[in-house]
Amino acid sequence: MSLFSPVASREQAREQRFSSYWTENLNDVFTDVAPYYDGANRVASLGLWDWFLSRFMSVVNVQPGERVLDVCAGTNAIGIALLQRESSLEVHAMDRSAAMQEVGQKRARARGLHIDSVIGDVHELPFPDNHFDVVTLQFASRHLRVKRVFEEIHRVLKPGGRFCHCDMLRPGNPVIEKLYYGYLRTCLVFTGVLFRSGPAALNCKRYFIDALEMFYTAEELSGVLREVGYRDVVVKSLLGGMIGIHRATKTE
Repeated sequence: MSLFSPVASREQAREQRFSSYWTENLNDVFTDVAPYYDGANRVASLGLWDWFLSRFMSVVNVQPGERVLDVCAGTNAIGIALLQRESSLEVHAMDRSAAMQEVGQKRARARGLHIDSVIGDVHELPFPDNHFDVVTLQFASRHLRVKRVFEEIHRVLKPGGRFCHCDMLRPGNPVIEKLYYGYLRTCLVFTGVLFRSGPAALNCKRYFIDALEMFYTAEELSGVLREVGYRDVVVKSLLGGMIGIHRATKTE
C-alpha cells in the first residue's frame, strides 16, 4: 500500500488528531459509562439499540462448534446473542476496558453462559494466526486505528473465516450528516444529565462528534476492508448511512 493512499492518509490524520485521547482519556470514559452503557444507548437511539443488534446478528452466520472472537466486546451483547443462538460455540471476548467486561461477564453468567475474556489492546490480538472461524466488532472502530485492527483480525481468522462489523459511520449525504451531528450533540447532553455521567463521559462530547466527522462512510469502509485483503465485502447501510454493517471473508 502506498503511503499516500486514501486509507493511509485518513488513518494518519486520525492518528494525529486522536492518539493522545485514545491513550489518555478513552479508558476513563468507558469506566464511567460501563454501569449504564446499554441503558444510555437505548435512550440515545430512541429505542432502536436492540434493533441495531438484531440487524447486525442477521449477518453473523455461525456453525455448531465454531470458535468466535468478539473484539471490543464491551458488555458482551454479541457473545450472549451468539451463545443463545448456538450453545456449542467457543466464544472469546476482548476489550481494553476491565469495567465494561466486568459488566459483560455478569450479564453472561446471569444467563448461564460462559465467555472467555481477555483485557488488552485490540491492536495487538494475543491469539495465533488462523485461529477463529468468525470475528465480530461492533460500535468501536471510531475509537481505533482501523486499518491496524482490521489487519490483526485478518491475521487471526482462519482461511475462509468471516469478519462481521457494525458501527456508527459518517453519512455520505451532507444534509443527513448535519442533522445527525446536531441530534447527537443534543442527546449526548441529555443522556449525560439523565444518567448522571461523571467528568470523563461529560467531557467527551466534542471528541465523539469529531471522531465521526473524520471517520469513514459505508463505502469508504468497504474500501478499507478490500485494501487489507478481505474478499466478498458486503455492506448494509441503516438510517441513511448513519449505521453501517459489513461482512467480509478472509481469502482461502
